Amino acid sequence: MKSIYVVTHTESHHHVEARVGGWYDTALTPFGKQQAHQVAAELQELINQATPKITASDLLRASETAEIVAQAFGTTVAATQDLREVGCGIAEGKPDAWLQERLVPAPDDNRLDHRIVEGAETRRECLTRIYRRVDELIADSNSIHIIVTHGFALTFVIARWIGLPLEAAGWVNFASTPGGITQLNQEDFWRNRGIGFLNRTSHLG
Repeated sequence: MKSIYVVTHTESHHHVEARVGGWYDTALTPFGKQQAHQVAAELQELINQATPKITASDLLRASETAEIVAQAFGTTVAATQDLREVGCGIAEGKPDAWLQERLVPAPDDNRLDHRIVEGAETRRECLTRIYRRVDELIADSNSIHIIVTHGFALTFVIARWIGLPLEAAGWVNFASTPGGITQLNQEDFWRNRGIGFLNRTSHLG
């Protein structure tokens, strides 16, 4: 069975400062590093003796989470821009309240190409790069992968895994929290793909 474990990065400074994330590049807090070690221990239990391939967003909060996980498995991390959070343009690094005051929901007839603020990525732009990277991991011969990404980006990883067409993915959402683990699996015989569990957080205590 092919399995992909998708980790939402652990607590970052932008969380505790209540700032917009996106591509705003903040590191993990000390608590976030503690959470990352808990994530690593849980993944070791789930994966047992196998050595997974680990791919992560190149933003600090994700890559630092991934490095802690990789150390537990004695392996390395492949970092990529493709797994970044959706870019938030001029809102990045600003207080969350600043963005909330300016948000305009995407209209029903333009879910994919709407920009929430100036310079922000559209869902189509974000989907395109995430779908591209997930396709590469699906095609890879290794049976176990770990992806470390972001809360909003997680939805698009799952969407690609279950074969949701890009044009339909503007409507989907899978909620997650820092340090949550989601298991995606594909059975060997029928090659059906499913979600083993979504946003497991019991390992965080």
